[in-house]
Amino acid sequence: MRQNRRNLVKLLSLGTLFPAQTAMAFNSIMESIPVDLNQNMSNSVFTNLLDKKIEKLYKEAIVIDGLIIPRGWNEESFKALDQSGYTGFGASLASGNLKIALASLAEWQKRIKDNPDKLILATSADDFIRAKKENKTAAFLGFQNATMIEKSIDNIDTLYDAGTRWIQLTYNQRNLLGDGSTERTNSGLSDFGIEALARMNELGIMIDLSHCGRQTTNEGIEFSTSGACFNHSMCEALYKDHPRAKTDDQIKAMADKGGVIGIICLGYMIGPELGTKTTLETYVDHIDHAVKIAGIDHVGVAADFAIQGLEATGATRENWYEPRLTRFKPSYKVQWPPWIPELDKPDRYLQVAKVLDRRGYSTGDIEKILGLNWLRYFKDTLKP
Repeated sequence: MRQNRRNLVKLLSLGTLFPAQTAMAFNSIMESIPVDLNQNMSNSVFTNLLDKKIEKLYKEAIVIDGLIIPRGWNEESFKALDQSGYTGFGASLASGNLKIALASLAEWQKRIKDNPDKLILATSADDFIRAKKENKTAAFLGFQNATMIEKSIDNIDTLYDAGTRWIQLTYNQRNLLGDGSTERTNSGLSDFGIEALARMNELGIMIDLSHCGRQTTNEGIEFSTSGACFNHSMCEALYKDHPRAKTDDQIKAMADKGGVIGIICLGYMIGPELGTKTTLETYVDHIDHAVKIAGIDHVGVAADFAIQGLEATGATRENWYEPRLTRFKPSYKVQWPPWIPELDKPDRYLQVAKVLDRRGYSTGDIEKILGLNWLRYFKDTLKP
């Protein structure tokens, strides 16, 4: 480590005289540097060089956010998108009933059509690849509830034809498909829920179980013929007794069928002591644990708020926190402020990549977590 540092300092002084040779030597040294840099980090030059390495990796990587909340999308959203480095994102649309859902889909279809230089409608994995090649962002449209299916399986086809490619079976409360994560009962999927799940599988709609109750989650994994996912969740082993967290058994079962867990960036979902012991490092702890249980091929990232971040969109104690005290049960453990500062801005996943690098993740594994795992999952799940 010390020898590498001395060599890098020498390179900096020689770089202007011998640029080609310096570049070759720099690459050789960088490849030999251990990525665990928790010790001896006082050399700012060395740290800056490593950050540049990760910034280059991030710029070239496919970066997919499992879930953002795009309501109120405006010019500030586009500016944040430019800063984010995103290749694509899952867009959570309004899902109250079929009419509302179709209107929300139409709104986003129009937004994509009106901004062809910035957005691509994602209906397959290939659309994310094309977005990366064309320096655009793929929008993957779906819903955090299945209430818009109403009482008709045929409505799933209508939603699919309108651009829907992912559906969360329940939100926190019970719906016609099954029980949610904060429902008093734990009854799992209904017969209608199993029928709806089967039709989603046939069409190639991604099954999300993030807000589902324990038994609904278990049965969603069991009855789905393709891998179900948790597109924005966290590890129960690290945040005990939170209704939105997934157990090790659930994470393992999900991964065994090819799914992905997107680790949620919403700070109060990550730990109970936000602002003190719950930090960016805590967030990466959840990634570490999920990788340990699911394997490196089954872990991704997900925000669960606007691409700009909550603070930038004007979230306050009065308009954000207090309403949630009435909407969510006490078991949800809502906190104020709800964000982790490094994650509450557009380049959140660059910050995550830097921590992953320091913890010893290889370049290839960082790329998997940033987006390649989602891409592989889309290839397996969505119809071409």
